Amino acid sequence: MEDLTPEVFHHLLKPPFQSRILMTLYAFYGALEQGFAFGLMVLGVYLTFRILDFPDLTVDGSLPLGAAVSAVAITNGHSPYVAVAMATGAGFLAGMVTGILNTKLRILHLLASILTMIALYSVNLRIMGRPNVTLLGQDSMIDHFMSLTGLPMFQSTPILFGIISVCVGLGLIWFLRTEIGQTVLATGDNPRMITSLGVNTDNVIIFGVGLSNALVACSGALVAQNQGAADVNMGVGTIVAGLASVIIGETVFGGRSIVRAVFAALLGSVLYRVAIALALGAELGAFRVTPSDLNLITAVLVVLALTAPQLKRRFLAKRSRA
Repeated sequence: MEDLTPEVFHHLLKPPFQSRILMTLYAFYGALEQGFAFGLMVLGVYLTFRILDFPDLTVDGSLPLGAAVSAVAITNGHSPYVAVAMATGAGFLAGMVTGILNTKLRILHLLASILTMIALYSVNLRIMGRPNVTLLGQDSMIDHFMSLTGLPMFQSTPILFGIISVCVGLGLIWFLRTEIGQTVLATGDNPRMITSLGVNTDNVIIFGVGLSNALVACSGALVAQNQGAADVNMGVGTIVAGLASVIIGETVFGGRSIVRAVFAALLGSVLYRVAIALALGAELGAFRVTPSDLNLITAVLVVLALTAPQLKRRFLAKRSRA
């Protein structure tokens, strides 16, 4: 790559290079923005799949639930901060429903989460009254942060979402170190042992799945305020993106401790969005990746993330024998 001397830099600022640099910069900021906005969703997926060992598909319904509640609250004159709090509460209730179906009605966890996800589609339509609600012209958290910092939107939005994601991640780490959090960890690790100690694992599961979907719904509220609209179909593929982010984060950064695993999940969300942005901008001759290929890209990323540790171990083993 050519050294970025002052002469080269001056040349790059001339058209058409200027527009290409700015578009690349916007794409990078957009990937950060999306990564941190969906970072809370990834933390929720990490909580159920990795800590509780509970395969939860409710997130495909609780993310648009958070967006719907937030959008309706804002259009009815509520503060965007209150709207996010209401969305978080609604997500917690949705997760509780899944937990109750599993623990009290003895429905398989996977089926219980699918039933809740399906029901939430109708609930979201009922909340919004139509398939989508626009937030154009409405105040949002992003507007308030922009006026506070004076930065343009493409810079202030990733900073705001990054601050929120890091604060929530630190809060989750603190929670998992409390007595209740240790109970949640023990329930996912060894439910028989924790039951023998007199802990009601049913209540722990209900609370844990509720907390997970509260984070997912909070993420949906942030995404709705960022995109300027809430749509009933915006949750399609959420669980796949969440799992991909968790796996990528664990593969790249590791997850031997809670602190490392939580921040690996957040950074995995950012890496996933950056990888998607790079893939969508890739061109191989006449072939160009389009948004319709997003699910294929996600599947490839997950396969690579899952097989990378095995390939690394095989490579190190062959190198040590050589």
